[in-house]
Amino acid sequence: MTAAVSSPILIVGAGGQLGRDLARAFHDQAPTALTRDDLDVTDAALVARTLGRIAPATVFNAAAYNRVDDAERDPAPAFAANAIGAHHLARAAAEVGARLVHVSTDYVFGAAGGGPFAEDAPPAPPNAYGVSKLAGEHLVRAASPRHLVVRTCGLYGVAGSRGKGGNFVETMLRLGGEGQPIGVVDDQVVAPTYTVDLADAIRRLLAVDPPGGVYHLTSGGACSWFEFAGAIFALAGLRPDLAPTTTSARGAPARRPANSVLRDTRLAALGVAPLRPWREALRAYLAERAIARETERGSGRDALLQ
Repeated sequence: MTAAVSSPILIVGAGGQLGRDLARAFHDQAPTALTRDDLDVTDAALVARTLGRIAPATVFNAAAYNRVDDAERDPAPAFAANAIGAHHLARAAAEVGARLVHVSTDYVFGAAGGGPFAEDAPPAPPNAYGVSKLAGEHLVRAASPRHLVVRTCGLYGVAGSRGKGGNFVETMLRLGGEGQPIGVVDDQVVAPTYTVDLADAIRRLLAVDPPGGVYHLTSGGACSWFEFAGAIFALAGLRPDLAPTTTSARGAPARRPANSVLRDTRLAALGVAPLRPWREALRAYLAERAIARETERGSGRDALLQ
């Protein structure tokens, strides 16, 4: 039998954008970071054994199936990861007395009107992905008495630029360099959120030992995806042929909210500062991205000289 190893922080889904930035935000607490290959959240017995062995005080669930259009065609994988997997983690966290911080989405709203949505607004998911995430929220609340549900929106982080599909910023930068016309929807309003800022906000929230429940954490302000794309190109010094389009013209299988902006009403009451505005966050992301690429190039040059 493997001996128990106590770790104060367990990050599940550590291979993704948010998971990696959570590991950086809590690096001084030596978190245990598990990727999808390390822990399959759909395996209840494995989840229970893993949390029993690590005995964490806090569990972050950043694992998710987020292929929105694929989930509309076949919702089973989304429900397996986003609902059933979340339930397994919540039950196992409760067994070891850990607080579970479960990350959810703005897509639990949008089918019954537009935002901004406060934490106590009635959810109404517009697509199968949103339904799977809302089901996960309910199962977490039922199984874990010490839960926090953190809803966020439009995540992008430097780690995501390497993963399958990347993120919206990386997609725009790639398309902007190809010289082809680019159409981006201007009838979906969001609050795109930098994962570094979200991870930092989660740490600051936990520092005040908050009561359980739902918290909305996104970058400040709001914009359409078209406006966000324009800001990306302006800050990157690119001038592609960018034009607005509509959600209906795009013809995606899954319905998207027209306005899924999340309104935070709980942080200020706890004395926790909000996240910075989205334009400032985007500027910081592009700076971090440039440093990361320069470091990679330097490492490549060093390898050639060896």
